Amino acid sequence: MKINTDSISRARILIVDDNSVNILLLEKLLKMSGYSNIMSTTDSRETLSLYREHNPDLILMDLRMPYLDGFEVMEQLNAVKEDDFLPIIAITAYNDQEHRLKALTLGAKDFIGKPFDYAEVLMRIKNILEIRLLNNEIKENNRRLVNKVQERTKELEDLQVELIHRLARAAEFRDSETGNHILRMSKYTYELGKAFGLPEKDCELMFHASTLHDIGKIGIPDEVLLTPGKLTPDDWEKMKTHTVKGAQILAGSSAEMIKLAEQIALYHHEKWDGNGYPNGLQGEEIPLVGRITAICDVFDALISERSYKKAWEIDEASAEIEKGRGTHFDPSLVDHFLKIMPVIREITEIYK
Repeated sequence: MKINTDSISRARILIVDDNSVNILLLEKLLKMSGYSNIMSTTDSRETLSLYREHNPDLILMDLRMPYLDGFEVMEQLNAVKEDDFLPIIAITAYNDQEHRLKALTLGAKDFIGKPFDYAEVLMRIKNILEIRLLNNEIKENNRRLVNKVQERTKELEDLQVELIHRLARAAEFRDSETGNHILRMSKYTYELGKAFGLPEKDCELMFHASTLHDIGKIGIPDEVLLTPGKLTPDDWEKMKTHTVKGAQILAGSSAEMIKLAEQIALYHHEKWDGNGYPNGLQGEEIPLVGRITAICDVFDALISERSYKKAWEIDEASAEIEKGRGTHFDPSLVDHFLKIMPVIREITEIYK
């Protein structure tokens, strides 16, 4: 990576020196050498404001000045520069190690001695400017790279969400009664997760992942899945396998959303008291996403009309959820669900 001559000649240079003669000499030298963007001040107290306003590529600064000496100015600049490469060349008559070491510690990158050796001054300025401009270019390249990575990541996340929802829609073709159920239920999971105190990102993931809670029904035979009435005990056992089949469909993914969907598919019929399926897990053995989905799934199934039952009123369904507190459902989650009932009602009204 190489910096061209034009970039160096256009670099912003700030001269800070209480001696106006030194400033005039440096300005004349720089202009004769092709530098066109030069500013200066004889009052060191103005350095910070000039730095903030112009973001110079190089600061030529005397160390011995009234009001604020060069060391104090560097301390001010260090407090505001953040991750910026602070390109300071100290102008000094000091030759002792103590002062030079202090200047280097505070951020000086090089020194110009007095009286000026013009050839040396120009070479030191050019060297520091090359470092500064290379640093800027690297930062800009890194920024562009980060942006590209973020854009690509967003594209992949959007694609993942789209595929999940398309897969959920595919499942609806097997069980057309559940279309709006899936939409409402996934929104309930988001609201319950938020009420429970989960981070926004986790709630968003659960909203999308929960749409696949019944994906395993793809593997249930039509004569069982589409039975217009209560299932026989044998058919019910076949129906219960949709949890394991769903987890098998989703297993093995490295994507966070799919892994969460796998958990939801497998555990959303487990019960707090251990009488659920497929594994008979109890209490907090059941992953939180499974416990959340269980409440939302049952509630919406109750208020939905099926071939074998009429839709329940919301108050009836709420009472049934409360009745299952500590047996079917996580007691704490039931309490949160009932507290957000106004939001749940709104969702059911919008997505009838």
